Amino acid sequence: MKLTDLFIRRPVVATVVNLIILLAGFQAIRTLNVRQYPRSDIAVVTIKTAYVGANADLVRGFITTPLERVIASADGIDYIESESAQGLSTITVHLKLNYDNNDALTQIQSKVAQVRNDLPPEAEAPIIDLQTSDNQFAAAYLSFYSEDLDQNQITDYLTRVVQPKLSAVSGVQRADILGARTFAMRIWLKADRLAAQSISPSDVR
Repeated sequence: MKLTDLFIRRPVVATVVNLIILLAGFQAIRTLNVRQYPRSDIAVVTIKTAYVGANADLVRGFITTPLERVIASADGIDYIESESAQGLSTITVHLKLNYDNNDALTQIQSKVAQVRNDLPPEAEAPIIDLQTSDNQFAAAYLSFYSEDLDQNQITDYLTRVVQPKLSAVSGVQRADILGARTFAMRIWLKADRLAAQSISPSDVR
């Protein structure tokens, strides 16, 4: 007797087996993770450190090189790129494919904190930013407008009041201002007058 004969002779058994298969398939549909493409989490961590007044060589020697040395010892790093410009150090850390982003970010933050006191005191605190393939678009966009304030004043208000409050909300990684119009001032200094008053450019700043 073949297996199929059993279901022909016992229709109740055939019905029960069909119901079991149906329920198992329904449960699989609810729990199955369906993606258009295979999972591919590629994350990039950017560390930016401002050192106002320093040229590219000083930034590389006092900022980029020490940070690069300690960051390279963190786990999950594929390769590191760095750029030292006038007053700014930028280190880009590319993580390995599908590596835990939170674990890598925690390790990098810990490594940066180890050498924070070794950096020049005039340098600002390093800003660490995590970019993943899933956060190319923000979770929410808020629009601001005013009939009385111009774009520069709106940007100033968002920078001073709104952005800090949004960044302090639990679960918010960062709050960016798109289309910002910031105030700017360019000042030319007279070297002879500064020397006469014993004032340095950093004092003026």
